[in-house]
Amino acid sequence: MLELVDISAGYGPTDVLHGISMVVPDNSVYAVMGHNGAGKTTLLKTVMGLISPRSGRILLDGEDITRTKPHQRVARGMAYVPQGQVSFGQLTTFENLQLVADGRNNGRAKIEEMFHLFPALEMYQTRSAGLLSGGQRQQLSIARALITEPELIILDEPTEGIQPSVVAEIEELIVSLSKTGLSVLLVEQHVGFALTASAEYAVMASGRVTSRGSGGQAAIESVVAAMSI
Repeated sequence: MLELVDISAGYGPTDVLHGISMVVPDNSVYAVMGHNGAGKTTLLKTVMGLISPRSGRILLDGEDITRTKPHQRVARGMAYVPQGQVSFGQLTTFENLQLVADGRNNGRAKIEEMFHLFPALEMYQTRSAGLLSGGQRQQLSIARALITEPELIILDEPTEGIQPSVVAEIEELIVSLSKTGLSVLLVEQHVGFALTASAEYAVMASGRVTSRGSGGQAAIESVVAAMSI
């Protein structure tokens, strides 16, 4: 379980997050929504240790990780898929996966598992990642994160800018991951999908949580209203 307690953070002298508190339960999807500039990406970077909070605490399974480094958080079972379908474009699909799998006892098996989850990656395993479609690069980013065998995966806008057919595949994957014992912290602009996938949600505006509740289709109207304020 990930718990944020009264987190404030920002860049230089500027505060972006103001007293954020939330709990991401085990084995579920927690969705964070809000317009551009609400502070969602800053929140995820703070959770991963890429930004140090000015105040507050971050707890993972009851352990205070507020001041731990990003690689220590990865070792504790956290994985981060940033916005923008990030990959090593000059390397092949297989080499991108191998970079993460090397040194792991079951590395080759994990790559094969990713090919099973993402058939397009197996089909294009010898293609340079820079030549993949946006949706395929997003699948590659998620696959690299999953090879680390995380307990919590953090996804920043995983369906942004990709074709609808792949969006459906990624949405289905995110829902299925939570059913296999993985927790998901999801930032997502598509309100319908975010609420369908999530057990709980929070809406952010101007670096604050302005609304929160249980996920599900029934929550769509209230979330749309909260985001229109």
